[in-house]
Amino acid sequence: MDQATEEKIRGRVRRMAICYDFDKTLSPDDMQTFTLIPSLEMDKATFWKEADVLARENSMEKNLAWMFQLLTLSKAKRRSIKREYFREAGKSVPLYEGVKEWFDMVNAYAAQKNIAVEHYIISSGLKEIIEGSAIADKFSRIYASSYLYSPDGVAEWPAQAINYTNKTQYIFRIAKGIFEEYDERVNDSMSEDALHIPYENIVYIGDSATDIPCMRLVKSRGGYSVGVYDPVKKKTDNVHRLFKDGRLSYFAAADYTEGAELWHFMQKIINEIAAREDSKTEQMILGEKAKG
Repeated sequence: MDQATEEKIRGRVRRMAICYDFDKTLSPDDMQTFTLIPSLEMDKATFWKEADVLARENSMEKNLAWMFQLLTLSKAKRRSIKREYFREAGKSVPLYEGVKEWFDMVNAYAAQKNIAVEHYIISSGLKEIIEGSAIADKFSRIYASSYLYSPDGVAEWPAQAINYTNKTQYIFRIAKGIFEEYDERVNDSMSEDALHIPYENIVYIGDSATDIPCMRLVKSRGGYSVGVYDPVKKKTDNVHRLFKDGRLSYFAAADYTEGAELWHFMQKIINEIAAREDSKTEQMILGEKAKG
């Protein structure tokens, strides 16, 4: 093996992905509750109750139900909901402590280990609200429910409705590097060495049973699933049950500050991924040498 080949192998990009749910994972409540629902003169409990009734009475998918409910309310109040309105609402969505600093902190630590980190949102919430949040520019891609808009920018119809089961397709998209929602090549088989990000280098962070399909998928492929709970309410039943059921690699309070337990777990994960990638590099070099 010549020097150039060895340098190419050692210089290869070593990637990992961290995928996040949004509501109650990065933010302490459903994103719609902070400004969007109150602006339509309805309290959150009534809104979600009516959306659930709509879903049950019409055998309707729950995310489609609340998206339809939102449009119905806006028309009743004679308020056109535009993309800009959703993004403005996103500016007011609170985040857990440390979230704003988390991404740069993770990236910097991983860079010390020669690991490039890509961050993704996979959420049933509204994409346009997340795009207006203070952390929108930290993500390589935001996968979330979204609307189709009229030529003058008014929300007319759901374009994407993401629920707990179809969330898993985005794990495959991220692993394979087939990012567009309409690209059906995501169903094609792909060899491990052709993956954009190996499944074992993927982390999924979520808070509840609705994240189970993604947690199960990632963990079964050798990756890491992390459960979080509200550090103020300290209701840990969900994450304890998920851990006991083998869904989680780790669980911690949704405290994203440096030195918190979640940060400690993420450091461990990055260290493990880096060590595994170091081993792959040496195996690749030995393989080239064995070719003669």
